[in-house]
Amino acid sequence: MKGMKTAIWLLAFGSMAVLAAGAGAAKDPIRLLLLDGQNNHDWKATTPVLRDMLLASGRFSVDILTAPPKDAPREAWGSFRPDFSKYKVVLSNYNGQLWPAECQAAFEKYMREGGGLVIYHAANNAFLEWSEWARMVGLLWAPATYGDRVTVDREGKVIRTPKGEGPGAGHGPQHAYEVILRDIKHPIMRGLPLKWVHAKDELYHGQRGPAQNIHVLLTAFSSPTQKGTSTNEPMVFIVPYGKGRVFVNLLGHDQVSVAHSGCSALMVRGAEWAATGKVTIPAPRIHLNKK
Repeated sequence: MKGMKTAIWLLAFGSMAVLAAGAGAAKDPIRLLLLDGQNNHDWKATTPVLRDMLLASGRFSVDILTAPPKDAPREAWGSFRPDFSKYKVVLSNYNGQLWPAECQAAFEKYMREGGGLVIYHAANNAFLEWSEWARMVGLLWAPATYGDRVTVDREGKVIRTPKGEGPGAGHGPQHAYEVILRDIKHPIMRGLPLKWVHAKDELYHGQRGPAQNIHVLLTAFSSPTQKGTSTNEPMVFIVPYGKGRVFVNLLGHDQVSVAHSGCSALMVRGAEWAATGKVTIPAPRIHLNKK
């Protein structure tokens, strides 16, 4: 177990050290709020990895806000009132109870006025009943009846499947799979390899939502041999909301897969872009791996 933990941290910090050396410590670090506290995934394991990779990049200061647990009494939510205006970007590692109405309204205002949002993996499972959140995230873990689906065909053309047609959200068994860049000119993706084999991970398919103005940055082929959909599923994409920017990364089921050099690079570069609209963090060397 100790050896596994050591390997995890080596993965997490090996590539981040390169990033920090290239970018240097920021004089005015980007203030980031990392939200967690409820999730069907192990947020207690992944939040420290996310925090440390962000800090190692030299571009961020990180505050962590943990929501009340699922079974907490209703009054426990009375003090959950994040001051979003203090931050350039919010990273969600949260998948649980709907936030209080005051928090929803405050976050919508924050995003409309130019805030940044990063959705990490299962955070896109949250808040199906919150329509504005769905607009921000674009594609959520939801049944086919919830909304449209977006995929990419063999020629690289984006295909939109109407609500109610085709599969809803799911994934096959965890496995290592190839990911492919779909926009090499976007600031988040510039300088990264055209493709690499990602670590053993969940490969989300059949995500559903309003899917408005989604721009797909990276896909993975959902193989039928892995109980997949036989098409290229969007794994990383961006969505505008008002004056705000949303970066969605569906990779990273656990602390090992999120610490993979490719996934960690996407996380820190995506967070910087969501906060500023630019990326100054250098592209690291990606471990291409083999299946």
